[in-house]
Amino acid sequence: MASFENNSRILPNDEAAEKAILGSILLDNSILNELSSILQPRDFYKHGHQELYQTMLDFSNENSRNQIDIITLVDCLNKKNTLDICGGVSYLSSLTNEAPSSTTALLYANMIKKLSMRRRLITVSTSLKDDAFDLTQDISATIDKGENDLSSLASQGNVAGEYYSATSLLIDTITNIEKRAQEDGFTGYSTGFNDLDKRLSGGFKEQDYVIIGARPSIGKTAFALTMAINMLTKNYYRVGFLSLEMKATDLLERALTGISRVDFSHIRTGLLTESELAQIFDACDNLSKQKFFIQDTPNMQLNDIRSQARKMKREDDIQILFIDYIGLIQNTDNSVPRHEQIANISRTLKQLTRELNIPIIVLSQVGRQTDGQLPRLSDLRESGSIEQDADIVILLHRNNAEDVPIQKTEVLIAKNRNGETGKLELGFHRKIVRFEEISTDFNSNKQ
Repeated sequence: MASFENNSRILPNDEAAEKAILGSILLDNSILNELSSILQPRDFYKHGHQELYQTMLDFSNENSRNQIDIITLVDCLNKKNTLDICGGVSYLSSLTNEAPSSTTALLYANMIKKLSMRRRLITVSTSLKDDAFDLTQDISATIDKGENDLSSLASQGNVAGEYYSATSLLIDTITNIEKRAQEDGFTGYSTGFNDLDKRLSGGFKEQDYVIIGARPSIGKTAFALTMAINMLTKNYYRVGFLSLEMKATDLLERALTGISRVDFSHIRTGLLTESELAQIFDACDNLSKQKFFIQDTPNMQLNDIRSQARKMKREDDIQILFIDYIGLIQNTDNSVPRHEQIANISRTLKQLTRELNIPIIVLSQVGRQTDGQLPRLSDLRESGSIEQDADIVILLHRNNAEDVPIQKTEVLIAKNRNGETGKLELGFHRKIVRFEEISTDFNSNKQ
């Protein structure tokens, strides 16, 4: 990052600490390995120090058996014609005069890293301010870029993620195994469907990118909403729902009919008995106590999706997010073919699961060729990258011509990175627009 002054104020830096770090490396090359896990060349404020540190790293990588000292360092800089930029021979010689111990050098390295992050924060905020003043810039794109930059900056504690020895991880691993045993095998966010949870090894996991695919009118939204209601009312999870197709009030009407078990057509027409009204009020009271957050903007831009998801996580700490559906999300760049746009959207949502550390369940249509038959992974519409990116893919199919109150629906777990695949059946209760387990609810509620 280029150095600059902000409103005539010198950017945060500590030249003495930078010199001390460089001098410590010259005195003890072994410290460079540890320092390189903390500092990048751009973390130094002075350009000459950036060049010196980069040269030391390059030498170490290319000559692992040789030591870097004043003589070898001067030789390397001369070959690159950068000795003058770095202050010359006399300046290099002065670096070792007040070099700290290796332990103190690591403390200095963390100081330099924090100062570097402050400078980058100033750069990001200045850029955001300039873009905000520029009326030709799309404000949503500006906000999304700012959130991305800040999120990236917040995660940059080190140059790269640390690696671990198996020994250091064993305690955490066995603790997790014991916890699962104590909780009867539950290891994720339960869907409320026992058979589905078993195949998912306890439910959806943090950072799971889940696709639910089906043809129109099969009930993708109803399936997602049933899971959301189960999560809210049975386990009291904090649930976010981004609905690009249905108004929030319509979504809540479906939720209320599922909880109250009042015929959905009665709710839509208003032809309700006193008993049904009482059931709806009870359901409303139940749902009002839950942490359910809904955004219903149609045809949202991808950057708006990310912004809303981050806001829900930041302000309400949601534990799981549903998005209905991927085909309605507008990509930032509409100049590329639609399949490339969907590929970018899918990759971005996958990255969002890791950033927010929550499962994200995304609905998707499948191709027309699946009419009348159980879909396959390859039938997901518009982009093969959806299949590739997803950790879990669940496909739905049923015979809509079957005129019965509760329709058997095939649920295919077509992909599952960390569990079983296979098929199970659920019942779709048409009158209350809700999916139920056949083993229990189906028989008891069949009319």
